[in-house]
Amino acid sequence: MTNLTWWPIATWGAHGKAWVTDSVFVHAGVYEVNPRDQQDDQNGIDWSTRGATGVVVPVEVGYSTNFGNDPLPRNYGIGAIIDQSDYKDPVQDVRRGSYLLSGLDPLTRFGRSAIYARFDQMVWRPDSTAVQGLTLFGAFLAGTGGRQYEDYFLNGGAVLTGTFPGRPYDTLGVGFALEHFSPLGLANYRAARASLGLDNRGIAATQTILELSYGIQLTPAVRLMPNLQYVINPQPQEKFAFRPRAIPDAVVVGAKLSVDLFTLAGLAKGPGSN
Repeated sequence: MTNLTWWPIATWGAHGKAWVTDSVFVHAGVYEVNPRDQQDDQNGIDWSTRGATGVVVPVEVGYSTNFGNDPLPRNYGIGAIIDQSDYKDPVQDVRRGSYLLSGLDPLTRFGRSAIYARFDQMVWRPDSTAVQGLTLFGAFLAGTGGRQYEDYFLNGGAVLTGTFPGRPYDTLGVGFALEHFSPLGLANYRAARASLGLDNRGIAATQTILELSYGIQLTPAVRLMPNLQYVINPQPQEKFAFRPRAIPDAVVVGAKLSVDLFTLAGLAKGPGSN
């Protein structure tokens, strides 16, 4: 919905956070938008801003507690993302036609915005001296300005920390993510099907992902998280827009391996450290 850079691509940025009380804060930042950094031939050694097209400014007001001041810690926040940078129009080419059909470059636009709300809340903690328990989480993001692929994005779920006796730092997580595509987000797919003489019946406006994961704390510094996902109504958008049949629901198996280098070097304490 905006050009806010997604992991693992890094860009220049700065942010500041002010605590109004011990639990209420205001947080804002400004981040470079540089499409060049997302190209396959780039690397992390070039720290210049050459190719930058603008900035993204996120602003948030939130309420946050921790184990030191709340038996059931929580984080709540509402915010806005102001995108003052160039982006490619989702439908139109430089001549205001369909770039998917014409083969011309997409029309360059400037400026988008979105609003969001997010939370995580521990709801069960069997031992007030330990971190184990059940936490619920959720987030909602909606576009408010510019020409965007999605109307809104919604996700949520639950994470249980401490799954079995002797595994106090393992986690079991369930979650979902739902994307609702705007008329612009489906326009290329509809145009591609029309060019093939196909109707647009059965085109889903939403894509939903259901996920089950298990986090294994192998050492205080090393964590392995296998996951299983089920994708409902995978959306082809422009990459597979000319596919004559809808893409069937998909099962995805994955895993994430995390290594905390500071804990590994003895400079910090990870879960289970003495």
